[in-house]
Amino acid sequence: MSVRVRRVHEPPEPDDGVRVLVDRLWPRGLSKDAARVDEWPKELTPSTGLRRWYHAGEGTYEEFRERYEAELAAPGAAEPLERVRELAGRGPVTLLTASRTPERSHAEVLARLLEG
Repeated sequence: MSVRVRRVHEPPEPDDGVRVLVDRLWPRGLSKDAARVDEWPKELTPSTGLRRWYHAGEGTYEEFRERYEAELAAPGAAEPLERVRELAGRGPVTLLTASRTPERSHAEVLARLLEG
């Protein structure tokens, strides 16, 4: 299973495989043609409350990761999570985020969960 994380603003690469946007909101200043997004499962994105809490600097990345993993364990995330797992089982999947630090974002948490 091959899952990687990239910034959505970076140009698509041939080895991206299926490109999955994992942000709740469409990235500003990016056209849908330029993004080349194949899937956009909004149910896999952190809740608005969790996202705001983390970006306000009220908690650590580790706390964010735990809270986000709890959200992903909820019934509403099961089907879209399984869909992305299936895609990753067939070939490369690239999780896309507008985060400036993708390695400390929800996309990285999701990638580790999918690979684990």
